[in-house]
Amino acid sequence: MRDRGVRMSHVASTVGAVTADAPTSTSIAARRAFVNGSFRPATVRIADGRISGIGRFDDQADVVVDDAHVLLPGLVDTHVHFNEPGRTEWEGFATGTAAAAAGGVTTVVEMPLNSIPVTTTPEALGAKRQAASGQLAVDLAYWGGAVPENLGSLGALLDAGVVGVKCFLAPSGIDEFGHLDGAQVEQALTELVSHDGLLIAHAELEAHLGEASGSVFADFVASRPPEAEVEAVKLVVEAARRTGARVHIVHVSAAETLDVVRQAKADGVRITIETCPHYLALDDATVPDGQGRFKCCPPIRDGKNQDVLWRGVLDGTIDAIVSDHSPATAELKNDPDLGTAWGGISGAQTGLAVVWSEARRRGVDLEQILPLFTTGPAGIVRLERGAIERDAPAHLAVFDPEAAHTLAESDLEYRSKVSPWVGAELTGAVVRTYLNGECVYARGEGVLSRSGREVFPDDEGALEGYVQLGLGTLPAPEVG
Repeated sequence: MRDRGVRMSHVASTVGAVTADAPTSTSIAARRAFVNGSFRPATVRIADGRISGIGRFDDQADVVVDDAHVLLPGLVDTHVHFNEPGRTEWEGFATGTAAAAAGGVTTVVEMPLNSIPVTTTPEALGAKRQAASGQLAVDLAYWGGAVPENLGSLGALLDAGVVGVKCFLAPSGIDEFGHLDGAQVEQALTELVSHDGLLIAHAELEAHLGEASGSVFADFVASRPPEAEVEAVKLVVEAARRTGARVHIVHVSAAETLDVVRQAKADGVRITIETCPHYLALDDATVPDGQGRFKCCPPIRDGKNQDVLWRGVLDGTIDAIVSDHSPATAELKNDPDLGTAWGGISGAQTGLAVVWSEARRRGVDLEQILPLFTTGPAGIVRLERGAIERDAPAHLAVFDPEAAHTLAESDLEYRSKVSPWVGAELTGAVVRTYLNGECVYARGEGVLSRSGREVFPDDEGALEGYVQLGLGTLPAPEVG
């Protein structure tokens, strides 16, 4: 399968300096390139933005990667909230994709909320596409939303080009994106299975959630117990079992969830799951009280829970590690009352460095975690991304696995520079990021180009959706 792309115009964003002509390479050589699941010497040949061949190490290549660095496929982050249009003061496509590029991410999939309008109709998707035009430092795909009001019309969203639809099983935090009950989940899956469409679920059940207030982090964690997640996952699993539909659970936080998922997979249920860097690297015992930058839903849990999540990473139960990048303004995030502070971790830029830092501490090799940042998430959304292989897009990242640094606010490309890792000692840094062979980010220089493309599933219905939306101001679709 090949994903389809609409090339976005090279319009410089007002956020950061962008050169008119970023350097494009036709060959990149590295002593350690991540190819077919392991590191080996290789030269990646590039033609027309795609990998045309992989050969022996050639010290005469256009770019020769420093021996201390590694050449990776561009990372894939299938869980980001850029909040544009409507809440661009929270992030936006310009800063969000710049942060992704700085983190070695070359493809992101943007969530249907918290933009205004939420992406629950083809028309709302059209508004989001218009907002993204000219701003993309990396490639962009879209999720749609499943809410009570659009059940029965999910096929139109898939036809318009979304990779799947997201639902909540508890209140989402914004009134315009309502949650589904059990019967509505089954209704959505019954509709989606006829399209082989994917439903992704924020899995917490409202009946198991308590009221959160005050600054004590332990009280906030107790208000969202593991049972809320586990019971929600069971509900989704059983609905998927009955309908035969594809389902995916976002931001798994609870150790107990993994046994439910292992059994479902063994039974043939079509389920995948993701977790996030904050669940793999932060421990609730070390989170200070009154710090909204650590608040997320479901919450950061304890060290024993984290150990079990790591076993799920290593044994294949967990399919992907993605950021759940969910920013807000500093005013909303820095509220010391954890009941009212906006929940969400900003992590699009720091995911690999954070997880690699923790993996090193645990004696886990880089090769063991890379698939969860690359082919794992790409496979969930059925896009050919995340591998250094012939005919793949020449999306690459150069990573220094030994670079020790203290994360500073000034390092962050986010609009609101609020992160739980500001001040943290991290190991590993992205040196350069390439999109279609073009260097779009360099450490110390920032974003060099905004040559990102929209990408869509290889589905003629999606292309027809462009015409139906009447998006005459956007470039015509081209295979990319």
